[in-house]
Amino acid sequence: MKTRKHSIILLVLSVIMASQFFSCQKESKPQISEEKKVNLANTFYNNELFEAAIKEYEEYLHNYNVDPNKQANTYFRIAEIYFERLHNYEKALEYYFRIKHLFPESKLQSEVGKKIVNCLERLERSQDAQRVLEKSTALDPESVEEHRPGAVIATIGDKQYTQGDLDFEIGQLPPYMQSQFNTKENKLDFLRQKIVEELLYDSAKRKGLEKDKEVIEGTFRAKKRLMAQKILNEELQKLVQVNESDVELYYKANKDKYAEKDDKGKIIRQKSLQEAGQQAAQDLFQEKQQQAYHQLMERLMKAENVKLFENRIK
Repeated sequence: MKTRKHSIILLVLSVIMASQFFSCQKESKPQISEEKKVNLANTFYNNELFEAAIKEYEEYLHNYNVDPNKQANTYFRIAEIYFERLHNYEKALEYYFRIKHLFPESKLQSEVGKKIVNCLERLERSQDAQRVLEKSTALDPESVEEHRPGAVIATIGDKQYTQGDLDFEIGQLPPYMQSQFNTKENKLDFLRQKIVEELLYDSAKRKGLEKDKEVIEGTFRAKKRLMAQKILNEELQKLVQVNESDVELYYKANKDKYAEKDDKGKIIRQKSLQEAGQQAAQDLFQEKQQQAYHQLMERLMKAENVKLFENRIK
């Protein structure tokens, strides 16, 4: 009898503890407000910390009670980061398909359909892209809500172009060119150039120029150059290392190079290592990079048994 009472007591206690546990689980809420979470993700985005932005958007979706419309918009924002910023078209495609299948009533469906086609084209799956294009349905483009943080500074049809888009495009230019676009007027000129480029591209697509023989050949050549340049940069990055002691030795061996001279080439003042250090480091890096390039070229040509018949060149 005691054993039975003991078992009943244990059962009641277990039920109470389980009830308290699930009650606590329900009451537990994220310590950071929903608005702050989204603002943090947007801040990461606008400062080009794209991986961090994705992480915050995903945590926002997972930990907060987000309505379906906001869920679709946030998935779209993540997809856009992968597509436009990280150029990871497989991940972008994954998130676009989530919106397509999980939120069929979303006003983003028309734009999502276009983006799926764009991803498939970039992944060189043209037949799949054509199939999706044929099945897509056009919705009212005016109903597409803003899906990227930042002020909208231009619209091209139903596509929005934000300040973040402009800053990102300028940031992709070589450093010496970026300085040319540090005023509002110059940025506006750059924006106009990007808009015209987009309009011409859309016009070319409508004419079917993606199937033009010259375009196909040019695309292949550009892709080959980019791939070759990427692997070259990776190899040189592994081979070329410059530290402070290297720079100091290089400076001492080339002091005249960093001296102020008069019109006749006579040294009038010798720059210190502190003054000339940055330039010396750049010069040393370029020299080492050039040496590494020639060594790499010789190694590759030897490995592939390349032969040059220079005497036959006219």
